[in-house]
Amino acid sequence: MASPSRLSRAPRALYSLLEGRALLEIGALPLFLPLLQTTPRGDGHPVLLVPGFSASDATLVGLSVFLRSRGYNVVTWGFGQNTGFKLKFSHALEQKLRYLHHKHRRKVSLVGWSLGGVYSFYAAHSAPECVRTVISLGSPMRFSVDSYKVPLLVQALYRYLAHPMGPVAHLAHVRAKVLTSPPPMPSTCIYSETDGVVPPESARLDTSNGHHENVWVPGSHCGLGFNPAVMWILADRLAQAEGAWRPFHPGGVVGSVYERAAGLMQAA
Repeated sequence: MASPSRLSRAPRALYSLLEGRALLEIGALPLFLPLLQTTPRGDGHPVLLVPGFSASDATLVGLSVFLRSRGYNVVTWGFGQNTGFKLKFSHALEQKLRYLHHKHRRKVSLVGWSLGGVYSFYAAHSAPECVRTVISLGSPMRFSVDSYKVPLLVQALYRYLAHPMGPVAHLAHVRAKVLTSPPPMPSTCIYSETDGVVPPESARLDTSNGHHENVWVPGSHCGLGFNPAVMWILADRLAQAEGAWRPFHPGGVVGSVYERAAGLMQAA
């Protein structure tokens, strides 16, 4: 577990300033398409995608196209711009989750980017009988007043769009209610050590329950939805048979390189 000093550390200023590298990551995605086409195909179950703070369904186009190519029935949240954690949106997302479960007669997988991951985990706790697995991408899962200070730009934007008190007004409330532990179904927190918005310590949850994992990827926060490593991991996680979850241990040459890189980053 991270020490209190590490938990209190805001994203390093350099990483925040370099969030513009997301454009380079998006531009490099076509180079990885041949590799991504070798990832496992799914069984067609519904996957519900949730955008990050200040974003809308348009930002999910990369994930939507990729997951549809892998055979999933992809649905986005459909509520317009994500303007912060609000009860009306959390209730609407829960109802949409229940509707998809009823319509398809199958459990739904949830994938949320940034604040969308908080929404996704909230929905998974609220309707566990409807959820197959839940995955967050760079989400502030361990948010609290004492453990996490967001960059000033994000604070200002949150105050403008969501609440005058900033992210604390909503995220601290969610954490206290449902995010103190992973949900009862298999779950994954994908995070980056060079995230310039959400510190990696805040983007992970305790893994002691045996059905939760934290998985590292290289890259920026704003590029996670177009990150080929994220897509590779999502394809592996979502393709698992229901009731047969296992932790992420990639095989082959690519998997070996990934495991070595992840070990180096975590030891740094």
